[in-house]
Amino acid sequence: MGKRKPRPRRSFTPEFKAEIVDLCRRGDRSVGQVAKDFDLTETAVRDWVRQAQVDAGARDGLTSSEREELAALRRENRRLREDVEVLKRATAFFAKETR
Repeated sequence: MGKRKPRPRRSFTPEFKAEIVDLCRRGDRSVGQVAKDFDLTETAVRDWVRQAQVDAGARDGLTSSEREELAALRRENRRLREDVEVLKRATAFFAKETR
């Protein structure tokens, strides 16, 4: 059998995700059926449902806002580490020049 091409990464609006989660919560269709009807992966739909449960407080985990804050803090941390590395190199360079 030939390998299938990977699907290009798509992004969805929070409103669309909320609508899909709402369809799953109603219970008249399974998660797999909702995913198939909207040409989505079942894993993505399950993740959206799980995240909605966390945001609602029905499940333990990081809420969406906490995830966004964590990602922003990690980006800032990475930038600050790069800045420190540049300053270390500059200090070493100028220390060598003054000898």
